[in-house]
Amino acid sequence: MRPIAALASAPGLGGVALIRLSGEGVYALADRLAPRLSPPPSERPAGSFAHATLVDEAGRTLDDAVLLFYRAPRSYTGEDTVELCVHGGEVVPRAVLDALFRLGAAPAGPGEFTRRAFLNGRLDLTQAEAVADLVAARTPRAERAARANLQGRLADALHPLYADALALSAEVEHLLDFDEGELPDAFRDDASGRVRALAARADALLATWREGRLTRQGALVVLAGRPNAGKSTLLNLLLGYDRAIVSDEPGTTRDTLEETLDLDGVPVRLTDTAGLRDAPGAVERQGVARARDLIARADAVLYLLAPGEPADAAPAGAIALRAKADLPPAAPDGMPAISATRAPEAARATALRLLREALRIGAGDPDAATLATERQYALLAEAARALAAAGAALARGELGLVPAAQALRDAARAVGEILGKVYSEDLLDTLFARFCVGK
Repeated sequence: MRPIAALASAPGLGGVALIRLSGEGVYALADRLAPRLSPPPSERPAGSFAHATLVDEAGRTLDDAVLLFYRAPRSYTGEDTVELCVHGGEVVPRAVLDALFRLGAAPAGPGEFTRRAFLNGRLDLTQAEAVADLVAARTPRAERAARANLQGRLADALHPLYADALALSAEVEHLLDFDEGELPDAFRDDASGRVRALAARADALLATWREGRLTRQGALVVLAGRPNAGKSTLLNLLLGYDRAIVSDEPGTTRDTLEETLDLDGVPVRLTDTAGLRDAPGAVERQGVARARDLIARADAVLYLLAPGEPADAAPAGAIALRAKADLPPAAPDGMPAISATRAPEAARATALRLLREALRIGAGDPDAATLATERQYALLAEAARALAAAGAALARGELGLVPAAQALRDAARAVGEILGKVYSEDLLDTLFARFCVGK
């Protein structure tokens, strides 16, 4: 693979910038970039580093840098790699990259270093996806979950599932060589039990998807209710600062207002919405329409009941919470009640407790194997359906051997696609397009 180069650290002001250079012939490029270094980069051992003056093709000094040397296959990409620590900012990194491009390196595309790590067998696709999740993590819990998959937790759970489905398929296909009536008596019961065990393992992993998605992507939580129900007051209270304008005038919030709240390691998109009513103005009507759309898409809806509003006014599935509990009428009706003005800490604790319960946050182990992407979930669901079909086919006896074998192979193929044992260039293009350049 031809050498590629890119800035691997964030662009802009900074003390140090990291430039990664990987591929066939990178040491020849490094020799030309640092001609005064003795011994030259090409003679340096793996795992070493050196201070060197970098020059362009005309011999003009570009920067003083620290060079780190990696040799295939023991590098991030599995290729010969040189990393250059140069001064940060806009000018110096750009000048060094331009010099490398003139010497023959190509600009790396998004995720190209990780793509090469996959193609060279350093990572499987679940680990490659975890690299992007680790970089994008917004909470410590998300970082732990991504790191667990980067360390191979999900792959460790999927590899046996793949191997066992493939092995059972081969055993079933072998039985096709038996004459009619010679099928071993115990085989069908044994194979059916093994298929059920495979299906149970697939289902257990599928059950991790919801928490994995919330940890990685965050949860959409909508504060809804009639005008002046106290939504904006509660938003400010949950955030710990005044973000929304609070007024006694109905219709003050006319558009959605979104902020992020770290709820036990899950990034929650907390969204204040326009009060639900037949709005008199066109602008407020648009806000109400947006509110209803968000309610339909939310992971949880916290509906604030205004004083005197009946409990059944909350949308189906919403968490109903009686706000302004210090105002009349205050007859108890069994609904959770808060007063954000009289008892703000208690109100905040009650709202957070209800959200934790609704989102089931904290139920899983962030260090355990977890499905993290829609791609993984869709393929494992496909494998689960194939296993169910295999079980149904085996129940038919000898007549079901052919479809059972095919269904087991379909299950193995779907799991293999999650791991990257089966892939296409289009899949890799789509997967790595969401990576940053330099990773």
